[in-house]
Amino acid sequence: MANLKDLKNRITTVKNTRKITKAMQMVAAAKLRRAQEAAEQSRPYTERFNAVLGGLAASVGGSGSAPKLLAGSGSDQVHLLVVMTAERGLCGGFNGNIAKLARQKASELVAAGRTVKILTVGKKGRDAIKRDFGDNFVGHVDLTAVKRIGYSDAADIASDVLARFDAAEYDVATILYAKFVNVVTQVPTAQQIIPASFEVDEDADSATTLFDYEPSEEAILADLLPRGVATQIFAALLENAASEQGARMSAMDNATRNAGEMIDKLTIEYNRSRQAVITNELIEIISGAEAL
Repeated sequence: MANLKDLKNRITTVKNTRKITKAMQMVAAAKLRRAQEAAEQSRPYTERFNAVLGGLAASVGGSGSAPKLLAGSGSDQVHLLVVMTAERGLCGGFNGNIAKLARQKASELVAAGRTVKILTVGKKGRDAIKRDFGDNFVGHVDLTAVKRIGYSDAADIASDVLARFDAAEYDVATILYAKFVNVVTQVPTAQQIIPASFEVDEDADSATTLFDYEPSEEAILADLLPRGVATQIFAALLENAASEQGARMSAMDNATRNAGEMIDKLTIEYNRSRQAVITNELIEIISGAEAL
């Protein structure tokens, strides 16, 4: 039977841990509201922006004058994976799921004979895939000091990605992040950003025929496509921020519940042990009295 002092110390430790997890849950809930609002408010702009670019891209088609960001380099031999995760842990499977998707994507490309380069955003993703693909790392973006994601953060990442593309370091760029659905659901997503690809439905395509562009579609695309890359990265960062807080809130809620259940079990064990000690002492007293 466990020592009473050890049980009491363990109960105290678990109670202190529960206070920490409860506080982290409340902080994550407060941050989640802001992050979720930011992610949801960015979606209409991102969708409309992509729709305009998609219409322009459809009108340009396979034109030889199409911008390089749209037409590509003419090859798909070298792939750049931009893996976006959190700077901190204690958020359930959020970081692990993105890292798992990144490893799967990289393995598929390597098996197909492609060259893989990895740019990490967030140290948790870097730590998770370093063992398997550490030799493929080409850069890292540290956002530890960033309290709230802004467009300037995405613009800096986009500038790095675009500069590498202009330097012919890769042919295809894909961002990997978690799309926020709700507090308990975050979907790991891989989205190609270079060459730019857009899903344009028939209605959107027909709507673009009502407009005449000045200057030409190619010139407009050449100006908008770099902004489109930054916009997609910014939207992914916002989705990631909301997903991280949602996952952390859910994980800390589960940890708080588990701590409560453990405290209840330890308290029962403590009471039983204490009762056994008292019973033994009473038996010894009664036995000693009878011996006299």
